[in-house]
Amino acid sequence: MVTKLTPEQAADWIEDGDAVLLGGFIGSVVPEAIERAIGERFSQTKSPRDLTLLFAAGQGDGQARAINHLAQLGLVARAIGGHWGLVPKLQQLAVDNLIEGYNLPQGIISHLLRDTAAGKPGTLSKVGLGTFVDPRIEGGKINSITKNDWVEVVQLAGEEHLFYHRLPVTVSILRGTTADENGNITMEDECLVVESLAAAQAAKNNGGKVIVQVKRVVAAGSLDPHAVKIPGIFVDAVVVCDDPQEHMQTFATMMNPEFVGRAGCLGDPVTISSQKEPLPLDAKTIIARR
Repeated sequence: MVTKLTPEQAADWIEDGDAVLLGGFIGSVVPEAIERAIGERFSQTKSPRDLTLLFAAGQGDGQARAINHLAQLGLVARAIGGHWGLVPKLQQLAVDNLIEGYNLPQGIISHLLRDTAAGKPGTLSKVGLGTFVDPRIEGGKINSITKNDWVEVVQLAGEEHLFYHRLPVTVSILRGTTADENGNITMEDECLVVESLAAAQAAKNNGGKVIVQVKRVVAAGSLDPHAVKIPGIFVDAVVVCDDPQEHMQTFATMMNPEFVGRAGCLGDPVTISSQKEPLPLDAKTIIARR
């Protein structure tokens, strides 16, 4: 059976020097209760220290939530992320040369997680050639104390590519909706799945741990196998979040069934937005429908 933890117990699983993959996308699928508990543990005990934070889309609200809980001097030694826009506290640590920082393409980090999960040494791509990610320019390094090259130029089939080295994930902190007693995770109330499976596999393939925040735990065998997004073999522990404010569907929405495609069915009420007139067919609408 999967281990059940409180947020505070989950925070105690993080060790000094861990490379922690933080799941989520901006304010969605964010394991807020666990991240808050890690930040509080450090504030009280000065542990864990010297973490490497790994993230694709910078989970945050532009103020204090999500990754911002962890943006404390001494807690973080290095951050490798695809989007830093909503993590101002972490930004400031990097701008002030207090932590090492890398800004790599968001899609590349997603591919890196899959390739790390597959046991590959990294990701080969033309994405980033001639940009600040190119090591002949800045190599994605945010500040002057960031010295090690995470990206290198290689020749393949007579053409230049960038090789992004694998992510050294030792702990993945993720979120789902429901877990069963064996740790199988479904995401029926989450509006995004993002890199959750690859993130779990990347940690396990590196001998690491996977902790998933959920709303509930149900009996083994009661979940629809087709709905399972993270199989229990990849999950070490689950945290049942008792505070709805720390398990919002997005940082702006408690729960909207439209975001998961089930408004007006399965007992969910039709929300006001679904009763509005269709948006005019303009450039923004076309982009949103892609």
